[in-house]
Amino acid sequence: MKIWIDADACPRGVRDVVLRAAERRRVPLTFVANKFVPTPTLAWINSVQVPHGLDVADAYIVQHVGPHDLVVTQDVPLAAEVVEKGALAISHRGVVW
Repeated sequence: MKIWIDADACPRGVRDVVLRAAERRRVPLTFVANKFVPTPTLAWINSVQVPHGLDVADAYIVQHVGPHDLVVTQDVPLAAEVVEKGALAISHRGVVW
């Protein structure tokens, strides 16, 4: 399982909580955004900066997400696409899409 964060619209507090949990549990975590998202220097946590543009981060996540991965997003169309690929999608408030 890998955690993907649609970081452009994710509140910083949520990003911080997920980051701390991934650090403790050593769960692979990737932040995807069109801006730089700082992360600790750990092999299982990284950040991908995509070009600016409509749904570019979403497309990256859809392209790379795998079955049984977890995607944190507020974007319902993105959630629908990742669920079709066998991943779990939740909102930043914990609502399962």
